[in-house]
Amino acid sequence: MQTLNKRKSNQRGFSLIELMIVIAIIGILIAVGVTGWKAAVRATNEAAAIKTLRSIAEQQMLYYNAHQRSTFGTFDEMLKENLLDTRFAGTTPVVDGYVYQMKVIPKSTSQPASYSINADPQVSEGVGATGKTITIWTPTRTPFTSTRRSRPRLPIHLSAAKHQEAGAGAVAGRGRAVGTYPN
Repeated sequence: MQTLNKRKSNQRGFSLIELMIVIAIIGILIAVGVTGWKAAVRATNEAAAIKTLRSIAEQQMLYYNAHQRSTFGTFDEMLKENLLDTRFAGTTPVVDGYVYQMKVIPKSTSQPASYSINADPQVSEGVGATGKTITIWTPTRTPFTSTRRSRPRLPIHLSAAKHQEAGAGAVAGRGRAVGTYPN
């Protein structure tokens, strides 16, 4: 009987404090990993929205040129001419976590035709946030004309005061980024 009691006292396991410390460390590592992962997903969604806005702007340029430089098209009009895919059907399509809204301003005697496109995140705050609101618009001068052979600049506005660089060739300042068309 004595030998049995000695065995039990010689065996040593983890104490409750040690287990709690290990569980706390694992919890901290998980919290840091999930936060980093959510930030990466949000940044990826913003980059995808900016890329989508740039491609819509390029398609708008094609529509504008095809209609004798007189008007820009809505999502439905551009869809009829196969300039956009079916993800953009309707007045407010939802693509990759963003709700897209387009406002087309017709040509008048005092101003040229123009348009603006908003990409609003489905979830703007909290843990499941998909990103920031992004707006694209045509310049006040006649859109998409340039005397140089280079592509015209595409203004992109990130609504948050602090933002990440909007892409290659971007110039940041006061919550705005001016990006160029992708090559």
